[in-house]
Amino acid sequence: MATNTSLEERMAAVETAITELQKQVANPQSTNWLQQITGSFKDEPAFEEVLAYGRAIRKGDESVLESQDEL
Repeated sequence: MATNTSLEERMAAVETAITELQKQVANPQSTNWLQQITGSFKDEPAFEEVLAYGRAIRKGDESVLESQDEL
Protein backbone atom coordinates (compact mmCIF):
# COMPACT_ATOMS: atom_id res chain seq x y z
CA MET A 1 0.00 0.00 0.00
CA ALA A 2 2.89 2.38 0.57
CA THR A 3 3.61 2.27 -3.15
CA ASN A 4 0.02 3.26 -3.99
CA THR A 5 0.14 6.18 -1.59
CA SER A 6 3.41 7.32 -3.10
CA LEU A 7 1.98 6.98 -6.59
CA GLU A 8 -1.14 8.90 -5.60
CA GLU A 9 0.95 11.69 -4.08
CA ARG A 10 3.10 11.85 -7.17
CA MET A 11 0.04 12.00 -9.43
CA ALA A 12 -1.44 14.80 -7.32
CA ALA A 13 1.83 16.74 -7.67
CA VAL A 14 1.81 16.22 -11.45
CA GLU A 15 -1.80 17.36 -11.70
CA THR A 16 -1.01 20.48 -9.66
CA ALA A 17 1.96 21.26 -11.89
CA ILE A 18 -0.15 20.79 -15.04
CA THR A 19 -2.83 23.10 -13.67
CA GLU A 20 -0.21 25.77 -12.96
CA LEU A 21 1.26 25.42 -16.46
CA GLN A 22 -2.19 25.70 -18.01
CA LYS A 23 -2.77 28.94 -16.09
CA GLN A 24 0.54 30.34 -17.32
CA VAL A 25 -0.23 29.44 -20.93
CA ALA A 26 -3.74 30.90 -20.70
CA ASN A 27 -2.49 34.20 -19.22
CA PRO A 28 1.00 34.80 -20.60
CA GLN A 29 2.87 37.68 -19.07
CA SER A 30 3.97 40.08 -21.72
CA THR A 31 7.71 40.42 -21.31
CA ASN A 32 10.10 42.12 -23.61
CA TRP A 33 13.01 39.76 -24.23
CA LEU A 34 15.34 42.69 -24.75
CA GLN A 35 14.53 44.11 -21.33
CA GLN A 36 15.23 40.70 -19.80
CA ILE A 37 18.79 40.54 -21.17
CA THR A 38 19.70 44.22 -20.98
CA GLY A 39 22.72 44.57 -18.74
CA SER A 40 23.42 40.84 -18.55
CA PHE A 41 26.81 41.30 -20.23
CA LYS A 42 27.82 44.30 -18.12
CA ASP A 43 31.51 44.28 -17.25
CA GLU A 44 32.12 41.19 -19.41
CA PRO A 45 35.53 41.55 -21.12
CA ALA A 46 34.65 39.19 -23.98
CA PHE A 47 31.53 41.21 -24.81
CA GLU A 48 33.52 44.43 -24.79
CA GLU A 49 35.94 42.79 -27.22
CA VAL A 50 33.08 41.79 -29.52
CA LEU A 51 31.78 45.36 -29.47
CA ALA A 52 35.25 46.66 -30.37
CA TYR A 53 35.44 44.24 -33.31
CA GLY A 54 32.02 45.37 -34.50
CA ARG A 55 33.02 49.03 -34.34
CA ALA A 56 36.24 48.34 -36.25
CA ILE A 57 34.42 46.41 -38.96
CA ARG A 58 31.77 49.13 -39.35
CA LYS A 59 34.56 51.68 -39.77
CA GLY A 60 36.02 49.54 -42.56
CA ASP A 61 38.95 48.08 -40.61
CA GLU A 62 38.61 44.41 -41.46
CA SER A 63 42.21 43.73 -40.47
CA VAL A 64 40.89 42.77 -37.01
CA LEU A 65 39.27 39.72 -38.63
CA GLU A 66 42.48 38.73 -40.38
CA SER A 67 44.42 38.78 -37.13
CA GLN A 68 41.84 36.39 -35.60
CA ASP A 69 42.23 33.95 -38.51
CA GLU A 70 45.91 33.55 -37.62
CA LEU A 71 45.13 32.26 -34.10
